[in-house]
Amino acid sequence: MRLTPALLDEAFGSISKRVRGIVIYKLSPYEQRAFAGYIKHGVPNTVRRVAESLPYLLPMVFGTYFIYSEAEKEHKRLMRKNPADYENDV
Repeated sequence: MRLTPALLDEAFGSISKRVRGIVIYKLSPYEQRAFAGYIKHGVPNTVRRVAESLPYLLPMVFGTYFIYSEAEKEHKRLMRKNPADYENDV
């Protein structure tokens, strides 16, 4: 298929092109600003989202830690030898 000169025209800065009723939007990589507003908007938004989710996460984290530490203590207690079992050994 041959492209017409109108389809081959890629003027710098044109962001849309119409081909038989289909609109194709594009932006040159040289015109994009990938990290625009990252510090100004991204960091505060991340802090806000983390602060909103902490009330839901902290009880589960502390509960899980408490259950784990108590299970480890109980396991260590059960693994100890009873000195009374070995009193008559020579």
